[in-house]
Amino acid sequence: MKLTVNLGADSYPIYIENHILEHALTYISKIFSGKRIMIISDDQVYPRYGSALKANLEAQYECFHLELPHGETTKNFKTLPVLYSAMLDAGISRSDLVIALGGGVIGDLAGFAAASYLRGVKLAQIPTSLLAQVDSSVGGKVAVDLPQGKNLVGAFYQPSLVLIDPSVLDTLDTRFVNDGMGEVIKYGCIKDRELFDLLASYSSFEDLKPRLAEIIGRCVDIKRCVVEKDQFDTGERMLLNFGHTLAHAIEQFHHYERESHGEAVSIGMYQISLLAEQENLTRPGTADQILKVLDIYGLPHSCGIPLTELTEAMTRDKKNLNNKLNLILLNEIGVSRIYPASVDFFHSDRIV
Repeated sequence: MKLTVNLGADSYPIYIENHILEHALTYISKIFSGKRIMIISDDQVYPRYGSALKANLEAQYECFHLELPHGETTKNFKTLPVLYSAMLDAGISRSDLVIALGGGVIGDLAGFAAASYLRGVKLAQIPTSLLAQVDSSVGGKVAVDLPQGKNLVGAFYQPSLVLIDPSVLDTLDTRFVNDGMGEVIKYGCIKDRELFDLLASYSSFEDLKPRLAEIIGRCVDIKRCVVEKDQFDTGERMLLNFGHTLAHAIEQFHHYERESHGEAVSIGMYQISLLAEQENLTRPGTADQILKVLDIYGLPHSCGIPLTELTEAMTRDKKNLNNKLNLILLNEIGVSRIYPASVDFFHSDRIV
C-alpha cells in the first residue's frame, strides 16, 4: 500500500507492506541521492534490524549508526548532544540523511535532532512499534521531554519517507502491542465508527492480526487526511489528541516509568469520556463502549491517581490556546470535537 501526504513542497510517500524493510534501499534511493546516512536506533531494535538495514544501504551509501538506551527516559534534552556529536563525527552534512529506526521515542528524538542539526537534514522514518506505525511516524511532530512535561520542546518537521513493515511487530512484547492498540482504538473513536466496530468484533490481538496491515493503513490514512488539513496542530489535527491531555499528565506523574504512552491514552480516553458523560457532553454509554474494546486488547482504564494531582501538568499542555484547555470530546463513537474548557473541568475528588 502506498499513501502520499500532500503538503506541497513537503509532500512525502508512506509505504505499508510486510517485509518491506528487507528492500529499504529501493525506497531510500528514490528520495535520497546524497552520500552519507546516519541510522539512529535503540539497544532493543538495532540488534534485531539495524545491522541488516545498514548492510542493505551500504550497497550505495556510506552508513553510520548510533544505538541509544531504549525507553521514554532517553527522550530528553540531555540526550541531544550525544546525537549531534555522533552526526558531527560521521561528517553528516545538510545534503545527507538521518533514518529513525525504532518506536515513537526514537522517531521523536531522531526527528528533532534532524530538524535542528545544521538547521535541518533530510529525515526518513522507519517505525518498528505499532504505536509509531499508526501514529507518531506520520505528520512531522518531533520533540523531546522536559522534567515539567512531555514533548515540551519540539518542532514540525516532515520526513521525506515513511516505511512501515507490519511484519516486524511479530517480535514485539505483548505489552507494546497493546500499547499501540491504544492509538488504534483512538482513531476509531475520533473518526471511524466502522473501524471501532471492527476492533470490537475480535476477541484478542491474535484474532485481529491477519488484518493488521489493513488496519494500520486505515489509521495512517486518517492521520494523513487530518495533517493535510491542519499541518501545525491549531485546528482539526488537535482531534488526534483524544485522551492525551490526561494521558501526558499520567505519564509525567510516574516520571514515564509506569504507564506506557498507549496505556495512558487508553486511561485518558475512558476517563475523559466518563467526565463528559456526567456533564451531558458525550452520548451516554460511550465510555462503556470504549471500556469493552480496551478490555479486549488488554489495556487499562484506570491508574489510581487522584484527578486533582494531575491538573498542574494539564495546564502546561501544548494544546492550550488562548488560556483555554482544548479538550477533545466525543459526541459519540466516531464523531469528535474540540471543546475549549478550563482546568475546572477536572476539579473532582475522583480517583482516575
